[in-house]
Amino acid sequence: MSLAKRLKKPAILLAPGIYDALSALIAEQSGFEAVYLSGASIAYTRLGRSDVGLTTYTEVCATLEAIRERIALPIIVDADTGFGNALNVQRTVRGFERAGASLIQLEDQGFPKRCGHLDGKTVVSAGEMAGKIRAAVDARASRDTLIMARTDAVAVEGFEPALERAEKYLEAGADVLFIEAVRTEEQMRAVNARFGDRVPLLANMVEGGKTPVKSAEELQSLGYRIAIFPGGTVRAVAHLLARYYASLKTHGTTAPFARHMLDFERLNGLIGTPELLAKGKKYEE
Repeated sequence: MSLAKRLKKPAILLAPGIYDALSALIAEQSGFEAVYLSGASIAYTRLGRSDVGLTTYTEVCATLEAIRERIALPIIVDADTGFGNALNVQRTVRGFERAGASLIQLEDQGFPKRCGHLDGKTVVSAGEMAGKIRAAVDARASRDTLIMARTDAVAVEGFEPALERAEKYLEAGADVLFIEAVRTEEQMRAVNARFGDRVPLLANMVEGGKTPVKSAEELQSLGYRIAIFPGGTVRAVAHLLARYYASLKTHGTTAPFARHMLDFERLNGLIGTPELLAKGKKYEE
């Protein structure tokens, strides 16, 4: 089922954050219907750096290609600002679509962009961003490849100006809207009252961020159609790795931590090693 068709269903779509093919595979095996390739999480894991505009088109596209090779789920992709102007946006959309993106997210931040829940953001003009959305729509090869417009203007210009921007982005052809870092449940309700009957809305749940963290069920009751938990995966992995390394350094062995790990056989089962080896045998003489 295409993501466009899935979004017509009444139930909210819950998409966990992923950052590579292994995290995507485990999410798929866990029964999710879609995943969210987080630009911040790529910066965290690939660069060991903050989400401050350091990742590039080629790095995100290469990550996306590896994930699409491994899973069949719809992939929502964080394309940051499109990595430049409207022409860069078109290159990004064409490349991400070929690599397997189902929904491409573009934001209206200025450069250098940063995580939507960090302070100090800037935004380009609403007209420039609307032009980027039109460029994205023109560049895609299939209507099944959706374009999401994200505005970060709540932190820069205020709540009402952010809604006015979202209105312009919808007029420019956006298939999904994402008003980032709203501060209260009242604002969440206002967003849905204005746009919920016209376009799918995405809610971004960041642990410790600006927006109240709610369950998918609560977000659905507010009117949201997509819920993402983009950075929770990396935060969980980082927490576990810190514990693992501390245990190994203290004990000089993994034995005390073994109950928190997959052994060799179980890991190979998870990633499909027996099936892969069996497939290879078909091509042997």
